[in-house]
Amino acid sequence: MSNGVSYHLFYHVFIDFFKGYAKIENMQIIWHGQSCFQIITARNRNGQVSIIIDPFSEEIGLKAPKLEADILLISHRHPNHNNTRAVSGNYFLIDEPGEYEIKNVFIQGVPSFHDNSQGNERGENVIYTIEVEDLKICHLGDLGQKELTEEQLEKIGEVDILMIPMGGTYTISAKEAPKIMAQIEPKITIPMHYALPKLKMKLDSLDKFLKTFGIKNLEPMKKLLVKKKNISPEEAKIVVLKP
Repeated sequence: MSNGVSYHLFYHVFIDFFKGYAKIENMQIIWHGQSCFQIITARNRNGQVSIIIDPFSEEIGLKAPKLEADILLISHRHPNHNNTRAVSGNYFLIDEPGEYEIKNVFIQGVPSFHDNSQGNERGENVIYTIEVEDLKICHLGDLGQKELTEEQLEKIGEVDILMIPMGGTYTISAKEAPKIMAQIEPKITIPMHYALPKLKMKLDSLDKFLKTFGIKNLEPMKKLLVKKKNISPEEAKIVVLKP
């Protein structure tokens, strides 16, 4: 009996250790709702780096999480994307186009528009590419352009993980997002900025986006744990995260 108890205890300790080890050895991508993501790099001799993108205000109906950052990225100055008060830490703030290197993370801000009329309706937006651990992540912010320009595509380059809005109204819609995906050709796509319970904005549903690919349902993940070597170069996939 004691051997059985010992084995049971060892099993659970091992599983907990393995889960913790996986988090340390893999990059973590966590979605908090709307366009807000946290990227936590794998642990190395310099520690881990926390990158926060587009923290939102509770005015939109969602509860703002408490976040700590080393790097904070803001795609544009609207309340549901620039709630810097929700973020603690001695972070480096980036809120405009340009090239940056912070703690061995290479970031590029690419100018774009929040609408499909050269910014005349809703102004400008910054697309961010983040290069770290041999991975390139692209966050499109509140992209409203129905098509990216050749210059934008050249700056964005080859992308491993794409975070794309698809809710319509303020951004590209569920039907328009696949065209942008086809232009960028990412290996993994994570949809964002869509209808959620308690969200006060009227946006397209996730199902509407998935149906354009003939997908009926995808089981959402709490977070994405990823390494370059585990990404298939041949098979593109969509990953749905749970806020």
